[in-house]
Parts: sequence; C-alpha cells; structure tokens
Amino acid sequence: MAKAPSKPTIKTETKSSAKAPAKKEASKPKAASYDILNASEDVLSTLKKLNIDQQLQADIEWCIGSYHADKNPIGLFDMVNRALPILKTELARKTKGVTSKLITGLEQVIKNK
Repeated sequence: MAKAPSKPTIKTETKSSAKAPAKKEASKPKAASYDILNASEDVLSTLKKLNIDQQLQADIEWCIGSYHADKNPIGLFDMVNRALPILKTELARKTKGVTSKLITGLEQVIKNK
C-alpha cells in the first residue's frame, strides 16, 4: 500500500520571528581598550603560563603595582619592550599561548606611546 501524501505545511510568522533585530551596543575602538596596563598584564600572564624569565615576571609585577600607585606608565613601557623579543622568539618556536595577535597588540601599544 502506498502512503498518502502528507499535507503541505504552511509557515506563519510568529511574534518572536517578527521582532526587529536587537540593537548592538556601541563598541569602543580596540586601540583605546587595549592600553599599556592590559598589555603588561597579558605579557605577565603569558610569561607565567610558559614559565620563562622569572626576573622579568617579577619586574612586570612590580611595575604594575607601581603604576596603580602613581599612574606613571614608563616602567610598564620598558617591561613590555623587554618582553617583546622574548615573546617573538617563542612565536618563532610556535610555542602554544604566544600568538601573532598578542605581538601586534604589544607593538601597537608601544607605537602609540
């Protein structure tokens, strides 16, 4: 016996599909949101994760604390400059956790000094 064809379904719009798309929040420019403090914290976390250059880690931690106290970013810029060649070497070795996005972000922060 052959099956009887089923009734064709007709789609009707429901209230949920008739909604207007949600408005997106105004996003901040990435350059403004990624400042020297964020960059130095990213460097510190990456160095800790990879367990390399403990002296540089200690210096970055000290500079972050100093920055919180006096809002003078000179030490942070120096530490990011010191960390950049180390991270580039790790990127060349294809170490997991070091991305080209991190390197370019650090270079942008240093350039916009």
